[in-house]
Amino acid sequence: MLLPLPLRACARLLAPLSLLSLLTAVTGCGPSPVEPGTWRGVLDIPGGELPFGLELTRRQEGERETWQASLVNGANRLEITDVRVNGGRLEMSIPGYVNIVRARMRRDRLEGNFTLVDRGGGEREIPFVARRGESHRFFAEPHTDNADVSGRWSVTFTDATGAKVPAIAEFRQRFHEVTGTFLTTMGDYGYLAGEMRDDRLYLSTFDGARAYLLHAALTPQDELHGTSWSAGGEQQQFVARRDEAAELDDPYAITRIRDDTWSLGFTYPDENGKAVSLADPRFRGKVVLVTMDGSWCPNSQDAAAFLATLYRAERERGLEVVALMFEHSAEFEQAARSVKALRAAHGVEFATLIAGVADKERVAASFPQLSQVHAFPTTLFIDRRGRVRRIHTGFDGPASGRHYDEMIETFTDTVNELLAEPAQRQAD
Repeated sequence: MLLPLPLRACARLLAPLSLLSLLTAVTGCGPSPVEPGTWRGVLDIPGGELPFGLELTRRQEGERETWQASLVNGANRLEITDVRVNGGRLEMSIPGYVNIVRARMRRDRLEGNFTLVDRGGGEREIPFVARRGESHRFFAEPHTDNADVSGRWSVTFTDATGAKVPAIAEFRQRFHEVTGTFLTTMGDYGYLAGEMRDDRLYLSTFDGARAYLLHAALTPQDELHGTSWSAGGEQQQFVARRDEAAELDDPYAITRIRDDTWSLGFTYPDENGKAVSLADPRFRGKVVLVTMDGSWCPNSQDAAAFLATLYRAERERGLEVVALMFEHSAEFEQAARSVKALRAAHGVEFATLIAGVADKERVAASFPQLSQVHAFPTTLFIDRRGRVRRIHTGFDGPASGRHYDEMIETFTDTVNELLAEPAQRQAD
């Protein structure tokens, strides 16, 4: 048989190889190119396959080709503009983070890794696979006779040490499809999406930072008993009971100032190495929000996005914001690179200072004025006289719906009240 010219070229190159290799070459001389469209992505974590939606879009602008991607979790879409495609290779840089997805075409699917910066500044590689043309979450064929888990649930998570963490779950269900989130005093789990199958609940989310997989069973006692896994390796058991009145601790009462006559003070370098102190003239007589954050923390990313908008709106009235960034890496350049990614993603114009390693006990020891530091982020509201007036623990992101709206309203009202107070220092 006389092969067509392109395949004859391949055959000459592969002449010493096996017949199987030659037959593979007949379908193409290299890996298949990455194609735009709908893909079903999967991360391989200890709990099993963590599925999510992936959409790739290609645009041609003259001779220039650009790509965009979307990570899809239920109705939520995280847009990624830093996407590079080279033939059968794909790279996606997650906005706000230094996390990245790298993959290449292997026959009919993408195979690669999701790389995230882990505690200690090291990198964790999580296997990633995606197939084009698939849009289901967990099961290709939906089940039609399923239990109903919609509503509000009181939840208790238990980790490997036996420590218990209270939470609230809020689920919405349409036939077999389930969406919602878990809320804790530290923040929310992001946009969870999945399905019911008989009495089994399957949920997941992947937004480039949060990566959760949850499986649970609904018992005859109308309780959910399940397990949660994260890409970072954490595993927790949980029990949930229906409770429309479920509440968490007041986020303004978790961390307290030990003595409100003390002034808060600190000096840390910003992401460019310049020392910044709360005693600097730029903060004098201003209302200052001081946040204890980390660029690795999705709840801190949500807080940064909101505070960037609030700062632009109110800085002319005397608002300043200082984010103390406690990072996974103790190495300054690596920490600064992570903080710069956060600033770029959210248009941050307020001060971001490299304050140390993300360890809540060490953070609390650095600020003895505080009773404890329970979560990243923790936000201190400081008035024009330099007094800490309120402290808010955690941050409920947009996935929490009305909880996010209510929290933003309270934040904004508190800032407006402090801005309305006289700027001159009053006698104690």
